[in-house]
Amino acid sequence: MSINICRDNHDPFYRYKMPPIQAKVEGRGNGIKTAVLNLSDVARALNRPPQYILKYFGFELGAQTSGNIETERYLVNGVHEPAKLQDVLDGFINKFVLCGSCKNPETEIIITKNEDLVRDCKACGKRTPMDLRHKLSSFILKNPPDSLAGSKKKKKSATASANVRGGGVSISDIAQGKSSQGGEEDDEAPADYDDDDALAREIKAAASKLETIEVKDDEWAVDMSEEAIRQRALELQVAGAAMDAETSKLDEYGEWILKEAGEDKENLPSDVELYKKAVELDILGEPKIACVLAQCIFTEDIVEEISEHAPFFTKVFVDTEYEKNFLGGIERFLGLEHKELIPTLPKILVKLYNDDIVSEEEIMRFGTKSSKKFVPKDVSKKVRRAAKPFITWLQNAESDDESDEE
Repeated sequence: MSINICRDNHDPFYRYKMPPIQAKVEGRGNGIKTAVLNLSDVARALNRPPQYILKYFGFELGAQTSGNIETERYLVNGVHEPAKLQDVLDGFINKFVLCGSCKNPETEIIITKNEDLVRDCKACGKRTPMDLRHKLSSFILKNPPDSLAGSKKKKKSATASANVRGGGVSISDIAQGKSSQGGEEDDEAPADYDDDDALAREIKAAASKLETIEVKDDEWAVDMSEEAIRQRALELQVAGAAMDAETSKLDEYGEWILKEAGEDKENLPSDVELYKKAVELDILGEPKIACVLAQCIFTEDIVEEISEHAPFFTKVFVDTEYEKNFLGGIERFLGLEHKELIPTLPKILVKLYNDDIVSEEEIMRFGTKSSKKFVPKDVSKKVRRAAKPFITWLQNAESDDESDEE
Protein backbone atom coordinates (compact mmCIF):
# COMPACT_ATOMS: atom_id res chain seq x y z
CA MET A 1 0.00 0.00 0.00
CA SER A 2 1.18 3.51 -0.79
CA ILE A 3 0.04 6.85 0.59
CA ASN A 4 0.12 10.41 -0.69
CA ILE A 5 3.35 12.24 0.07
CA CYS A 6 1.26 15.25 1.04
CA ARG A 7 -1.30 13.60 3.30
CA ASP A 8 -3.41 16.74 3.33
CA ASN A 9 -4.17 16.01 -0.32
CA HIS A 10 -6.92 13.39 -0.45
CA ASP A 11 -7.14 13.17 -4.24
CA PRO A 12 -7.06 9.42 -5.15
CA PHE A 13 -5.29 10.31 -8.40
CA TYR A 14 -2.53 12.28 -6.67
CA ARG A 15 0.59 11.05 -8.44
CA TYR A 16 3.17 11.54 -5.68
CA LYS A 17 3.23 8.45 -3.50
CA MET A 18 5.43 6.94 -0.82
CA PRO A 19 5.31 3.80 1.34
CA PRO A 20 3.95 4.28 4.87
CA ILE A 21 6.50 4.09 7.67
CA GLN A 22 7.24 0.58 8.94
CA ALA A 23 8.80 0.33 12.38
CA LYS A 24 9.70 -2.39 14.84
CA VAL A 25 10.62 -2.07 18.51
CA GLU A 26 13.78 -3.96 19.46
CA GLY A 27 15.52 -4.70 22.74
CA ARG A 28 14.31 -4.01 26.26
CA GLY A 29 14.99 -1.82 29.25
CA ASN A 30 17.43 1.04 28.71
CA GLY A 31 18.54 -0.46 25.40
CA ILE A 32 15.13 -0.40 23.76
CA LYS A 33 15.14 1.06 20.24
CA THR A 34 12.80 1.48 17.29
CA ALA A 35 14.08 0.25 13.92
CA VAL A 36 12.64 2.14 10.95
CA LEU A 37 12.51 -0.77 8.54
CA ASN A 38 11.83 0.99 5.25
CA LEU A 39 13.46 4.38 5.76
CA SER A 40 15.52 3.97 2.58
CA ASP A 41 12.38 3.39 0.50
CA VAL A 42 10.67 6.42 2.03
CA ALA A 43 13.78 8.53 1.42
CA ARG A 44 13.91 7.48 -2.23
CA ALA A 45 10.27 8.43 -2.71
CA LEU A 46 10.98 11.87 -1.21
CA ASN A 47 14.29 12.24 -3.09
CA ARG A 48 16.12 12.98 0.16
CA PRO A 49 19.02 11.20 1.89
CA PRO A 50 17.73 8.82 4.60
CA GLN A 51 20.10 10.46 7.11
CA TYR A 52 18.10 13.69 6.88
CA ILE A 53 14.87 11.95 7.85
CA LEU A 54 16.60 9.98 10.63
CA LYS A 55 18.16 13.14 12.08
CA TYR A 56 14.83 14.93 11.87
CA PHE A 57 13.22 12.11 13.88
CA GLY A 58 15.95 12.47 16.49
CA PHE A 59 15.59 16.24 16.76
CA GLU A 60 11.78 16.18 16.93
CA LEU A 61 11.51 13.23 19.32
CA GLY A 62 14.46 14.21 21.50
CA ALA A 63 16.08 10.83 20.93
CA GLN A 64 19.47 9.57 19.85
CA THR A 65 19.64 7.99 16.41
CA SER A 66 22.04 5.73 14.55
CA GLY A 67 22.13 4.53 10.98
CA ASN A 68 24.15 2.48 8.53
CA ILE A 69 23.66 3.35 4.86
CA GLU A 70 25.35 0.14 3.67
CA THR A 71 23.04 -2.22 5.57
CA GLU A 72 20.14 0.27 5.46
CA ARG A 73 19.53 -0.15 9.18
CA TYR A 74 18.24 2.94 10.95
CA LEU A 75 17.45 3.16 14.69
CA VAL A 76 15.77 5.70 16.96
CA ASN A 77 16.22 5.25 20.71
CA GLY A 78 13.01 4.59 22.63
CA VAL A 79 9.60 3.24 21.66
CA HIS A 80 7.92 5.02 18.76
CA GLU A 81 4.80 3.73 17.00
CA PRO A 82 4.67 3.87 13.18
CA ALA A 83 1.73 6.30 13.32
CA LYS A 84 3.74 8.66 15.51
CA LEU A 85 6.74 8.51 13.18
CA GLN A 86 4.43 9.12 10.21
CA ASP A 87 3.10 12.28 11.86
CA VAL A 88 6.65 13.48 12.51
CA LEU A 89 7.55 12.68 8.89
CA ASP A 90 4.73 14.99 7.78
CA GLY A 91 6.61 17.83 9.46
CA PHE A 92 9.79 16.94 7.58
CA ILE A 93 7.90 16.83 4.29
CA ASN A 94 6.29 20.24 4.87
CA LYS A 95 9.54 21.91 5.93
CA PHE A 96 12.14 20.21 3.75
CA VAL A 97 10.37 18.63 0.75
CA LEU A 98 7.21 20.40 -0.44
CA CYS A 99 7.56 23.55 -2.50
CA GLY A 100 6.51 26.55 -0.42
CA SER A 101 4.66 27.95 -3.43
CA CYS A 102 2.85 25.11 -5.25
CA LYS A 103 3.15 22.40 -2.54
CA ASN A 104 4.67 20.04 -5.11
CA PRO A 105 7.29 17.54 -3.81
CA GLU A 106 9.41 17.72 -6.98
CA THR A 107 12.11 19.76 -5.27
CA GLU A 108 15.84 19.63 -4.72
CA ILE A 109 17.82 21.12 -1.86
CA ILE A 110 20.12 23.93 -2.99
CA ILE A 111 22.81 25.54 -0.81
CA THR A 112 23.43 29.11 -1.94
CA LYS A 113 26.72 31.04 -1.83
CA ASN A 114 25.44 32.76 1.31
CA GLU A 115 24.96 29.39 3.06
CA ASP A 116 21.18 29.60 2.76
CA LEU A 117 19.01 26.55 2.11
CA VAL A 118 16.31 26.67 -0.56
CA ARG A 119 13.92 24.19 -2.11
CA ASP A 120 14.27 24.39 -5.87
CA CYS A 121 10.94 23.31 -7.39
CA LYS A 122 11.13 21.54 -10.75
CA ALA A 123 7.39 21.90 -11.25
CA CYS A 124 6.78 25.64 -10.86
CA GLY A 125 10.37 26.92 -10.92
CA LYS A 126 10.08 28.77 -7.60
CA ARG A 127 12.80 28.69 -4.96
CA THR A 128 11.54 28.85 -1.40
CA PRO A 129 13.81 29.16 1.65
CA MET A 130 14.03 26.67 4.51
CA ASP A 131 14.06 27.59 8.17
CA LEU A 132 17.73 27.90 9.13
CA ARG A 133 16.76 27.94 12.80
CA HIS A 134 15.87 24.25 12.71
CA LYS A 135 18.67 21.94 13.86
CA LEU A 136 18.32 19.84 10.72
CA SER A 137 19.23 22.87 8.60
CA SER A 138 22.62 23.02 10.33
CA PHE A 139 23.08 19.30 9.70
CA ILE A 140 22.25 19.73 6.00
CA LEU A 141 24.73 22.60 5.66
CA LYS A 142 27.46 20.43 7.17
CA ASN A 143 26.35 17.37 5.15
CA PRO A 144 25.13 18.44 1.70
CA PRO A 145 23.08 15.85 -0.26
CA ASP A 146 26.00 15.03 -2.59
CA SER A 147 28.38 14.28 0.28
CA LEU A 148 26.00 11.67 1.70
CA ALA A 149 25.57 9.82 -1.56
CA GLY A 150 28.95 8.09 -1.19
CA SER A 151 30.88 6.21 -3.83
CA LYS A 152 28.11 3.66 -4.27
CA LYS A 153 25.24 5.96 -5.14
CA LYS A 154 21.86 4.34 -5.31
CA LYS A 155 19.67 5.32 -8.20
CA LYS A 156 17.34 8.15 -7.32
CA SER A 157 14.00 8.71 -8.90
CA ALA A 158 14.07 11.54 -11.42
CA THR A 159 11.40 13.21 -9.33
CA ALA A 160 9.71 12.59 -6.02
CA SER A 161 6.87 10.89 -7.88
CA ALA A 162 8.47 7.45 -7.45
CA ASN A 163 5.80 5.13 -6.10
CA VAL A 164 8.02 2.86 -4.01
CA ARG A 165 6.62 0.09 -1.87
CA GLY A 166 8.03 -0.47 1.60
CA GLY A 167 11.13 -2.43 2.48
CA GLY A 168 11.75 -4.16 5.78
CA VAL A 169 11.67 -7.83 6.61
CA SER A 170 8.01 -8.57 7.23
CA ILE A 171 6.23 -11.52 5.66
CA SER A 172 4.47 -9.00 3.45
CA ASP A 173 7.84 -7.92 2.04
CA ILE A 174 8.92 -11.51 1.67
CA ALA A 175 5.80 -12.13 -0.38
CA GLN A 176 6.72 -9.22 -2.64
CA GLY A 177 10.18 -10.69 -3.12
CA LYS A 178 12.03 -7.72 -1.70
CA SER A 179 14.99 -7.53 0.55
CA SER A 180 15.63 -4.98 3.22
CA GLN A 181 17.61 -3.15 0.56
CA GLY A 182 14.65 -3.05 -1.76
CA GLY A 183 16.60 -4.59 -4.63
CA GLU A 184 15.28 -6.79 -7.40
CA GLU A 185 17.00 -10.00 -8.44
CA ASP A 186 20.31 -9.63 -10.21
CA ASP A 187 20.46 -12.89 -12.18
CA GLU A 188 23.54 -11.90 -14.15
CA ALA A 189 25.79 -11.19 -11.16
CA PRO A 190 28.13 -14.05 -10.15
CA ALA A 191 28.45 -14.83 -6.44
CA ASP A 192 31.72 -12.90 -6.10
CA TYR A 193 30.63 -9.94 -8.23
CA ASP A 194 31.22 -6.66 -6.42
CA ASP A 195 30.44 -3.85 -8.84
CA ASP A 196 27.72 -2.82 -11.26
CA ASP A 197 29.94 -0.48 -13.27
CA ALA A 198 29.87 -2.65 -16.41
CA LEU A 199 26.10 -2.79 -16.34
CA ALA A 200 25.90 0.93 -15.73
CA ARG A 201 28.10 1.56 -18.76
CA GLU A 202 25.89 -0.62 -20.94
CA ILE A 203 22.79 1.25 -19.80
CA LYS A 204 24.41 4.62 -20.50
CA ALA A 205 25.53 3.44 -23.94
CA ALA A 206 22.03 2.26 -24.76
CA ALA A 207 20.58 5.52 -23.49
CA SER A 208 22.92 7.57 -25.66
CA LYS A 209 21.77 5.61 -28.70
CA LEU A 210 18.15 6.20 -27.83
CA GLU A 211 18.76 9.92 -27.69
CA THR A 212 19.66 9.89 -31.42
CA ILE A 213 16.40 8.25 -32.49
CA GLU A 214 13.95 10.64 -34.06
CA VAL A 215 10.30 9.89 -33.43
CA LYS A 216 7.69 11.51 -35.63
CA ASP A 217 4.52 12.80 -34.04
CA ASP A 218 2.29 10.89 -36.44
CA GLU A 219 4.03 7.55 -35.69
CA TRP A 220 3.56 7.46 -31.94
CA ALA A 221 1.62 9.56 -29.49
CA VAL A 222 0.08 9.41 -26.03
CA ASP A 223 -3.46 10.54 -25.48
CA MET A 224 -3.03 13.34 -22.92
CA SER A 225 -6.70 14.26 -22.66
CA GLU A 226 -8.10 14.56 -19.15
CA GLU A 227 -10.29 11.51 -19.68
CA ALA A 228 -7.36 9.37 -20.90
CA ILE A 229 -5.16 10.43 -17.98
CA ARG A 230 -7.91 9.63 -15.49
CA GLN A 231 -8.47 6.23 -17.12
CA ARG A 232 -4.76 5.34 -16.92
CA ALA A 233 -4.66 6.41 -13.28
CA LEU A 234 -7.69 4.26 -12.56
CA GLU A 235 -6.07 1.24 -14.23
CA LEU A 236 -2.93 1.71 -12.14
CA GLN A 237 -5.01 2.03 -8.99
CA VAL A 238 -6.88 -1.19 -9.77
CA ALA A 239 -3.62 -3.02 -10.50
CA GLY A 240 -2.13 -1.73 -7.24
CA ALA A 241 -5.20 -2.82 -5.30
CA ALA A 242 -4.95 -6.31 -6.81
CA MET A 243 -1.27 -6.54 -5.83
CA ASP A 244 -2.04 -5.38 -2.28
CA ALA A 245 -4.80 -8.00 -2.00
CA GLU A 246 -2.44 -10.73 -3.21
CA THR A 247 0.28 -9.70 -0.76
CA SER A 248 -2.25 -9.49 2.06
CA LYS A 249 -3.28 -13.11 1.46
CA LEU A 250 0.32 -14.32 1.46
CA ASP A 251 0.90 -12.29 4.61
CA GLU A 252 -2.15 -13.89 6.21
CA TYR A 253 -0.95 -17.36 5.20
CA GLY A 254 2.47 -16.87 6.76
CA GLU A 255 1.05 -15.45 9.97
CA TRP A 256 -1.44 -18.33 10.19
CA ILE A 257 1.37 -20.90 9.91
CA LEU A 258 3.47 -19.21 12.60
CA LYS A 259 0.50 -18.83 14.92
CA GLU A 260 -0.59 -22.45 14.54
CA ALA A 261 2.97 -23.78 14.84
CA GLY A 262 3.74 -21.99 18.09
CA GLU A 263 7.02 -20.52 19.28
CA ASP A 264 9.06 -23.72 18.78
CA LYS A 265 7.05 -24.83 15.73
CA GLU A 266 6.11 -28.02 17.56
CA ASN A 267 2.48 -27.77 16.41
CA LEU A 268 3.14 -27.07 12.74
CA PRO A 269 0.04 -27.72 10.61
CA SER A 270 0.16 -30.91 8.55
CA ASP A 271 0.85 -30.78 4.83
CA VAL A 272 -2.84 -31.42 4.18
CA GLU A 273 -3.79 -28.48 6.41
CA LEU A 274 -1.17 -26.28 4.74
CA TYR A 275 -2.56 -27.18 1.33
CA LYS A 276 -6.20 -26.64 2.33
CA LYS A 277 -5.40 -23.21 3.81
CA ALA A 278 -3.62 -22.20 0.59
CA VAL A 279 -6.67 -23.30 -1.39
CA GLU A 280 -8.94 -21.36 0.96
CA LEU A 281 -6.90 -18.18 0.45
CA ASP A 282 -6.61 -18.88 -3.29
CA ILE A 283 -2.80 -18.46 -3.37
CA LEU A 284 -1.68 -21.79 -4.83
CA GLY A 285 -1.23 -20.04 -8.17
CA GLU A 286 1.16 -17.48 -6.67
CA PRO A 287 4.85 -18.61 -6.83
CA LYS A 288 5.73 -16.43 -3.83
CA ILE A 289 3.88 -18.89 -1.61
CA ALA A 290 7.08 -20.98 -1.84
CA CYS A 291 9.11 -18.16 -0.28
CA VAL A 292 6.68 -17.85 2.62
CA LEU A 293 6.67 -21.62 3.20
CA ALA A 294 10.46 -21.78 3.30
CA GLN A 295 10.58 -19.26 6.12
CA CYS A 296 7.64 -20.43 8.17
CA ILE A 297 7.76 -24.23 8.38
CA PHE A 298 11.43 -25.06 9.01
CA THR A 299 13.44 -25.26 12.24
CA GLU A 300 17.12 -25.97 12.93
CA ASP A 301 16.39 -29.51 11.70
CA ILE A 302 15.70 -28.25 8.18
CA VAL A 303 17.80 -30.96 6.50
CA GLU A 304 15.56 -33.75 7.84
CA GLU A 305 12.36 -31.70 7.49
CA ILE A 306 12.77 -31.18 3.75
CA SER A 307 12.19 -34.87 2.97
CA GLU A 308 9.19 -34.96 5.31
CA HIS A 309 7.46 -32.27 3.23
CA ALA A 310 8.79 -33.37 -0.18
CA PRO A 311 5.44 -34.69 -1.55
CA PHE A 312 3.74 -31.42 -0.53
CA PHE A 313 6.43 -29.29 -2.16
CA THR A 314 6.41 -31.22 -5.44
CA LYS A 315 2.64 -30.88 -5.61
CA VAL A 316 2.67 -27.11 -5.01
CA PHE A 317 5.81 -26.12 -6.95
CA VAL A 318 4.51 -26.44 -10.50
CA ASP A 319 7.23 -24.44 -12.31
CA THR A 320 10.66 -22.82 -11.91
CA GLU A 321 9.27 -19.60 -10.43
CA TYR A 322 8.17 -21.54 -7.36
CA GLU A 323 11.63 -23.12 -7.15
CA LYS A 324 13.35 -19.71 -7.35
CA ASN A 325 11.13 -18.32 -4.60
CA PHE A 326 11.66 -21.42 -2.45
CA LEU A 327 15.45 -21.08 -2.69
CA GLY A 328 15.09 -17.37 -1.94
CA GLY A 329 13.05 -18.18 1.16
CA ILE A 330 15.70 -20.65 2.33
CA GLU A 331 18.32 -17.97 1.70
CA ARG A 332 16.43 -15.62 4.03
CA PHE A 333 15.87 -18.37 6.59
CA LEU A 334 19.61 -19.08 6.76
CA GLY A 335 21.06 -15.64 6.14
CA LEU A 336 18.78 -13.58 8.37
CA GLU A 337 17.35 -15.95 10.99
CA HIS A 338 19.72 -18.91 11.40
CA LYS A 339 23.22 -17.89 10.36
CA GLU A 340 24.66 -20.79 12.33
CA LEU A 341 22.97 -23.14 9.83
CA ILE A 342 24.62 -21.63 6.72
CA PRO A 343 27.30 -24.40 6.62
CA THR A 344 24.48 -26.97 6.20
CA LEU A 345 23.42 -25.47 2.84
CA PRO A 346 25.16 -28.20 0.77
CA LYS A 347 23.18 -30.86 2.67
CA ILE A 348 19.98 -28.88 2.11
CA LEU A 349 20.66 -28.67 -1.64
CA VAL A 350 21.40 -32.40 -1.79
CA LYS A 351 17.98 -33.08 -0.25
CA LEU A 352 16.24 -30.71 -2.68
CA TYR A 353 18.07 -32.36 -5.58
CA ASN A 354 17.51 -35.98 -4.54
CA ASP A 355 13.83 -35.43 -3.72
CA ASP A 356 13.23 -33.63 -7.06
CA ILE A 357 11.93 -30.53 -5.28
CA VAL A 358 14.22 -28.11 -7.12
CA SER A 359 15.77 -28.74 -10.53
CA GLU A 360 19.49 -29.04 -11.12
CA GLU A 361 19.41 -25.92 -13.31
CA GLU A 362 17.86 -23.77 -10.58
CA ILE A 363 20.30 -25.07 -7.97
CA MET A 364 23.23 -24.28 -10.28
CA ARG A 365 21.90 -20.78 -10.91
CA PHE A 366 21.35 -20.21 -7.19
CA GLY A 367 24.81 -21.43 -6.23
CA THR A 368 26.77 -19.47 -8.84
CA LYS A 369 25.04 -16.08 -8.94
CA SER A 370 24.36 -13.78 -6.02
CA SER A 371 21.17 -11.75 -5.79
CA LYS A 372 19.74 -8.90 -3.74
CA LYS A 373 16.12 -9.88 -4.34
CA PHE A 374 15.60 -11.70 -1.06
CA VAL A 375 18.44 -10.53 1.20
CA PRO A 376 21.13 -7.82 1.18
CA LYS A 377 23.85 -8.53 -1.39
CA ASP A 378 26.55 -9.24 1.20
CA VAL A 379 24.30 -11.80 2.92
CA SER A 380 23.50 -13.43 -0.42
CA LYS A 381 27.20 -13.83 -1.20
CA LYS A 382 27.86 -15.39 2.19
CA VAL A 383 25.00 -17.87 1.91
CA ARG A 384 25.56 -18.86 -1.70
CA ARG A 385 29.29 -19.33 -1.27
CA ALA A 386 28.41 -22.08 1.21
CA ALA A 387 26.79 -23.98 -1.68
CA LYS A 388 30.13 -24.35 -3.48
CA PRO A 389 30.86 -28.00 -2.47
CA PHE A 390 27.58 -29.23 -3.93
CA ILE A 391 27.83 -27.02 -7.01
CA THR A 392 31.34 -28.38 -7.66
CA TRP A 393 29.99 -31.92 -7.36
CA LEU A 394 27.21 -31.15 -9.84
CA GLN A 395 29.66 -29.67 -12.32
CA ASN A 396 31.98 -32.67 -12.03
CA ALA A 397 29.03 -35.03 -12.43
CA GLU A 398 28.06 -33.27 -15.66
CA SER A 399 31.64 -33.57 -16.93
CA ASP A 400 31.69 -37.31 -16.16
CA ASP A 401 28.37 -37.80 -18.00
CA GLU A 402 29.72 -36.01 -21.07
CA SER A 403 32.87 -38.15 -21.01
CA ASP A 404 30.80 -41.34 -20.78
CA GLU A 405 28.69 -40.26 -23.76
CA GLU A 406 31.81 -39.63 -25.83
